[in-house]
Amino acid sequence: MADPSSYRPKPGQIPDSPGVYKFRDEHRRVIYVGKAKSLRQRLASYFQDLAGLHPRTRTMVTTAASVEWTVVSTEVEALQLEYSWIKEFDPRFNVKYRDDKSYPYLAVTMNEEFPRVQVMRGHKRKGVRYFGPYGHAWAIRDTVDLLLRVFPVRTCSAGVFKNAARTGRPCLLGYIGKCSAPCVGRVSAEEHRELAEEFCDFMAGRTGTYIRRLEQQMTDAAEEMEYERAARLRDDIEALKKAMEKNAVVLADATDADLMAVAEDELEAAVQIFHVRGGRVRGQRGWVTDKVEVVTTGDLVEHALQQLYGEETGDSVPKEVLVPALPDPVEPVQEWLTERRGSNVSLRIPQRGDKKALMETVQRNALQALGLHKTKRASDLTTRSRALEEIAGALDLDSAPLRIECYDISHLQGDDVVASMVVFEDGLQRKSEYRRFQIKGFEGQDDVRSMHEVITRRFRRYLAEKERTGEWTNGENASSDGTSRDGVSADGTSTDSAPLGNAALEGDTTGNAFAGNAFTEEDGRPKRFAYPPQLVVVDGGQPQVAAAKRALDELGIDDIAVCGLAKRLEEVWLPHEDDPVVLPRTSEGLYLLQRVRDEAHRFAITYQRTKRAKRFKASPLDEVPGLGETRKQALIKHFGSVKKLRSATIDQICEVPGIGRKTAEAVAVALAQAAPAAPAVNTATGEIMEDEEVGASGTTTGSPEEPVTAGASHERRGQET
Repeated sequence: MADPSSYRPKPGQIPDSPGVYKFRDEHRRVIYVGKAKSLRQRLASYFQDLAGLHPRTRTMVTTAASVEWTVVSTEVEALQLEYSWIKEFDPRFNVKYRDDKSYPYLAVTMNEEFPRVQVMRGHKRKGVRYFGPYGHAWAIRDTVDLLLRVFPVRTCSAGVFKNAARTGRPCLLGYIGKCSAPCVGRVSAEEHRELAEEFCDFMAGRTGTYIRRLEQQMTDAAEEMEYERAARLRDDIEALKKAMEKNAVVLADATDADLMAVAEDELEAAVQIFHVRGGRVRGQRGWVTDKVEVVTTGDLVEHALQQLYGEETGDSVPKEVLVPALPDPVEPVQEWLTERRGSNVSLRIPQRGDKKALMETVQRNALQALGLHKTKRASDLTTRSRALEEIAGALDLDSAPLRIECYDISHLQGDDVVASMVVFEDGLQRKSEYRRFQIKGFEGQDDVRSMHEVITRRFRRYLAEKERTGEWTNGENASSDGTSRDGVSADGTSTDSAPLGNAALEGDTTGNAFAGNAFTEEDGRPKRFAYPPQLVVVDGGQPQVAAAKRALDELGIDDIAVCGLAKRLEEVWLPHEDDPVVLPRTSEGLYLLQRVRDEAHRFAITYQRTKRAKRFKASPLDEVPGLGETRKQALIKHFGSVKKLRSATIDQICEVPGIGRKTAEAVAVALAQAAPAAPAVNTATGEIMEDEEVGASGTTTGSPEEPVTAGASHERRGQET
């Protein structure tokens, strides 16, 4: 626990101007980002008597080891920079809204030659029109099914579209009139785009004009005695009205607005949002957050607005945003929303009428969402804390292990030996920091040697990063004008004279800034092994624990605890102890260790299966008659990959021991006939590969994420480890 007075800036050093500040812990990880109208007044509030601080604020300032700031010219710029840094650093003490589900959108891909209507989730793409979000995907499909009668826009995938164009036959929707079949040329690209634009106009709320136009066309057709066409238009009108009935009118005058409500208690807060377009509720979404800092309802609204509109522009930001409480001050937030939309945005609290009545409905939804969340997780927060405390007590640790890393070795009868590293922080998975290793230097069923190698590699990298970043901790490389010496800017970019933070901001200066984001690669990604755990867990018993401890001792690391969890009796083994620690079966600490161990086992097996599948992929060399496995491996080892072998001449192929000219000619013919995109079978080379990194999902490419329970992993142990 750090003493805030040890890193408190000197009097007069903090500027009395708007800006954004960052608190970092002893490992230089950003743990909190905030903005202030006056940096001097705001930061001074953190360095008062600890007894006068809120418990969560006290925890934050005692966890921190340094503070730095960036001065900006306006509060709007501070709001923008705060959002960017929260998104970049994901600070643990900031409000984090966890979307309670992945909401589906109705999307129209206007960026394609033939726009397609489909259900989309996840990040929004440029050039795609989105409508929603909706509560369920089936609600989108029902609406689209009704509208396709009037707007027969393409809904098929790219593969189906290309196949129909190749065969000259449309799909079923084309035959029944629910697709204009641009794939076979029934309509031109321009005509199909007009249909898509009309579809978007209707979904955007411009329904009355379109229906009146159809009604007039129906009347004209009846007067001209074109009764079949009139009947068709009548049915189209009924289909559109039926689609409109699914969203009842809640606000008059075709209002476009978002209504936000907040339900909160001392520990958590739930946010509910209704999206109203054209006077109708077009979508609903909600978030839940743990209140890890002292925040008011206005602060929660401001954070929610940042998350909701941080990446939105144009019409995605409505003309009116109704909230239960206004941020303080409200002017910068309102100006920021106006900039995002490109025209005036009204941010206010509804006082009376239909909007206040609808806000009460949104508030009821927020209360129900918070109640449901607390019902689901009533025991989760307490059990996680109790589990960490039980682990600390059982292993005789000084404090609860907030960061736990677990390692497991996986192989198939000694082949394709790999290892996994999973990370749990505060008892929850941190999948963005999962890592996977290929075991170097030897193959075989030797989990002890493999464990020693993996622990050595992981913490050697940690020591290297620690040594590399030590020079940045005194801030000597940062100049007072916001530029850095030695060609490294304060935001970590390599430049001769780069401004601190966001280069687009004017008036940037630094007070107690650190030059260089020492824990960030040049491309902005976090370093792989920059942060140490408080506890290392290995999948295994006494031998694996001894190997892990020996690796740490050899590196001179003595402040990280090590334990192992043996599958046979779920015993916890400690270094230099002859007897294991036996936790009760009902222990929350044991349950957390089992979850960590099983996650490491699942992740390792997934990676091992991926490697094995790649190794057994068909090779073009299989088609060469008389070429056995030994000479195949010799060829691959000599050239490094099938791709390089394909570009080699016959004389170069003959240079490989055991390969004659006739065989070389056969190899060249086989490779020439093979598809250029054939995968290179490089697993037979014996090449040593570097540690591999996975994305935020924590899963490996091409492999399904499979949960592995303790029982299931135990049953597989005999064949797959």
